[in-house]
Amino acid sequence: MLGLITKAHNRITDLKSFGKDEQGATAIEYGLIAAGIAVAIIAAVFALGDEVKGFFEDIQTQLGSAN
Repeated sequence: MLGLITKAHNRITDLKSFGKDEQGATAIEYGLIAAGIAVAIIAAVFALGDEVKGFFEDIQTQLGSAN
């Protein structure tokens, strides 16, 4: 009987420590930050994509005419 009580106490203690563990929360926060940065990069690429493409096409034209 004492062994059963000890096992139950250990399980309850494990659950309490699991509830206090904040490592998972930190990982989720870093994941959200990374997702926000990815969204910002994607938005910048879509906003500036045509200008950058035009810039490189101009360089390609200039290099082609230099030959």
